[in-house]
Amino acid sequence: MYRAKLVYFGFKKPQACYHALKRGNPMDNAAVLKEAILAKLNAGEWRPGHRIATERALSESFGIGRSAVRRVLAELKQAGIITQTVGSGTFVSDSFTPSPAAAGGSNVSPYELMEARLAIEIAIVEMIIRNASQSDFAQMALCCDKAEAATSMEEFERWDGQLHECMARAAHNALVDQVFALIKQGRAQDDWGALKRDSLTPERRQAYQVEHRQIVNALRDRDLARATEATRAHLLRVRHNLLGI
Repeated sequence: MYRAKLVYFGFKKPQACYHALKRGNPMDNAAVLKEAILAKLNAGEWRPGHRIATERALSESFGIGRSAVRRVLAELKQAGIITQTVGSGTFVSDSFTPSPAAAGGSNVSPYELMEARLAIEIAIVEMIIRNASQSDFAQMALCCDKAEAATSMEEFERWDGQLHECMARAAHNALVDQVFALIKQGRAQDDWGALKRDSLTPERRQAYQVEHRQIVNALRDRDLARATEATRAHLLRVRHNLLGI
């Protein structure tokens, strides 16, 4: 039912959203709602002046209360992304433009994405070791826990991506954050998803989980040589499994 509603209200690629919704956590579903709206906006599918579904429709579609929907919309309104008019509805703001990171993340080939990840994720290891807090390391460990406990490949892939995003945030550098927004857009593309689904066997998933733990442990120990090598080895394995090179 949720899948049908997501498609009906314009969320035509609901895979990630659908798996989050099935868990039934209202807080998760509110986050999914916000991400889904932002994805439509940043992809250019909803342009300035586009009318967004009603609070009631969004509430039913995403399985959350009206108050949670209002909070999400209030956040977007405060950010200048949407406007609301009593009696008329909710619209994309005339002043909204997609972020450069979102616009630039489209049409990137899996080969280009892996090339960039190898260059960038290895390069920021030193920044993470220098700048990361204990809270950052705890978030990384939580992502590992969630990935290892995932009951589906889709859920595992979501926490895999979250782990790499946590690492990027742990560098505490605004430019790195922008670059990783581009990488996230690339990972969201259909061809990347198809390659990941086709290549992610249970054995490879287990290997990735071990490698993730090795990376996180080395970062937490602030061991530059070990963390750099573990990150390089992991990304090379991912590239080989995806692209055969």
